[in-house]
Amino acid sequence: MTDRSPFARAGQYLALLCYLVFLAFPLLWLVSTAFKSPQELGSVDAEWLPRHPSLDSFAAAFEQQPLVRSALNSLVVASCAAALSVAVAVPAAYVMVRYRSVVGRAATGWILVSQMFPFVLVIIPLFLVLKSFHLVNSLSGLILVYVVWNLPFALWMLQGYVRAVPASLEEAAAIDGCGRLRTLRSVVLPLLTPGVVATVMFSFVTAWNEFFFALVLLKSPEKQTMSVILTHFIGAEGAADLGPLAAAALMATLPSLLFFALLQRRLVSGVLSGAVKG
Repeated sequence: MTDRSPFARAGQYLALLCYLVFLAFPLLWLVSTAFKSPQELGSVDAEWLPRHPSLDSFAAAFEQQPLVRSALNSLVVASCAAALSVAVAVPAAYVMVRYRSVVGRAATGWILVSQMFPFVLVIIPLFLVLKSFHLVNSLSGLILVYVVWNLPFALWMLQGYVRAVPASLEEAAAIDGCGRLRTLRSVVLPLLTPGVVATVMFSFVTAWNEFFFALVLLKSPEKQTMSVILTHFIGAEGAADLGPLAAAALMATLPSLLFFALLQRRLVSGVLSGAVKG
């Protein structure tokens, strides 16, 4: 098998570089806009980088909207939704893999079908159900919605990791006197750590960035999440207060980026392991 030519390898690196620039450009432009002074934002000739970096947009953003409170709301909702989704998905995925039945196969099919439902199709019945339980305009109701919405993906993802755990390990634990719950906690769960980390990551980011459900279900300003607060920087006629909007959007983006950076090694290894072994 011959080695690839230097031109082919250089072309691959060039294509990868172009792709990275394409992905990074919106974030770089957001950072540049957030640090521009009001004079530069109002200039007809847009500059790539701020000539005189300023924090005026950040100060204006905090003055105009309750960013700290909305960020705390988003953090509570995303953290609780991610934790509950994984807490339900891990034992459910274990049961679906280890106890195969018609119900399990039907549940797997339903998981795939449910991902094709658009938000608009379910929002009205969902709103009516939450209203009957007095969960509209509450963070608890929004957390419940995110848990239900994240569960299909979490179950689908974790099933591959459960299949990768040898059944012989569980049989050995049973011979040593471990029950099902103890086997799941002491034997299976430690081996599922990469998959759990990856699922937590995706569930957290999905809940943090979600907009439509939060917009419809949360009406009180003090309960709104970060994604909804960002729309308040846009006027009734569609005119955006560009500087504060960019500053607020940057602050809304940083938590998910930092969370991803902290867990990227576990995330990449977990996704590859689940894809190959599942």
